[in-house]
Amino acid sequence: MVTVETLPRGPLMCGVESTTLTDNDRRRLRDPRVGGVILFARNVETPGQLIALCDEIRALRSPPLVIGIDQEGGRVQRLRGQGFIDIPPMRGLGERFSKTPEAAEQEAHRWGTLIGGQLRYLHMDFSFTPVLDLDYGKSAVIGDRAFAASPETVGRLAGALRRGLKATGCAAVGKHFPGHGWVEADSHHDLPVDTRTMDAIEPDLAPYRALIADGLEGVMMAHVKYPALDPLPAGYSAFWVRDVLRGRLGFDGLVFSDDLGMAGAALEEGDDDWAMRADAALAAGCDVVLACNDFAAIDDMLTRWTPQVDEEKLARRWQAMAGRFHETTGVTPLVDAPIIF
Repeated sequence: MVTVETLPRGPLMCGVESTTLTDNDRRRLRDPRVGGVILFARNVETPGQLIALCDEIRALRSPPLVIGIDQEGGRVQRLRGQGFIDIPPMRGLGERFSKTPEAAEQEAHRWGTLIGGQLRYLHMDFSFTPVLDLDYGKSAVIGDRAFAASPETVGRLAGALRRGLKATGCAAVGKHFPGHGWVEADSHHDLPVDTRTMDAIEPDLAPYRALIADGLEGVMMAHVKYPALDPLPAGYSAFWVRDVLRGRLGFDGLVFSDDLGMAGAALEEGDDDWAMRADAALAAGCDVVLACNDFAAIDDMLTRWTPQVDEEKLARRWQAMAGRFHETTGVTPLVDAPIIF
């Protein structure tokens, strides 16, 4: 009988290298500072292979690491090809909403159940979706990932999608707080700067307010700077995390940083210290930091990072993200065959 080590879930969510775990992956994932795993297209071949990978990750420790993925639709979906559901861009739902609102909400709920049902079947816990950014027609990196320009439309459609996810046992993460839609720069490659005042940003907060009231489990911060309100990017800003998201909006779920490896995550020009970035995010009020793709940087960070966290709150918030993939929902797809719901 294999003994599984009991470890609380820590404040780091990291990627893994390939379609099966390497010895280095296992070493990282057994580190008590790790609490979750984010998967990418490099980790995916077939449904059967992915289930085996998720089960191997889960078997490493107790409680099992939480597994998430970016499965929004359109350009951003890591599960593609034979055996996986192709999800359209969310903008299409917004266009439908302008003509038939109720039908569009029903469709959004249906897509939520399809995304969640697939993830549950594949033994994953949640998707980093829905995108709550407003479509100002400025941001190419957001573009058709956004439901619409109207805060009410985004709130209603994203809320319906989230309820579909919840019906299957999958949690949701709204992103990118407080809003990435107004800036042109892509935070993967640069630090976007949003020069608006708080009054101008208020519409971007409305979808979060609606989904938080409905029980949203997670929020991801934006690597965007709002200098009229705080000199620090939002993910490092106590103003945005503690005062606005936690205080004004009353959010008590899990707050994620965006990926520490993005150009927009730099604390200053030339900064490449991920441990310092992680500490800054946690100090601002984030619960979990993402480190996705640069395994040498992750290893370097782990040699000298001593995170300060509220273990009780972190455990509770992580548990709310842990999916219920094992529960029966009347769905019986076949491994390595097209999944039909």
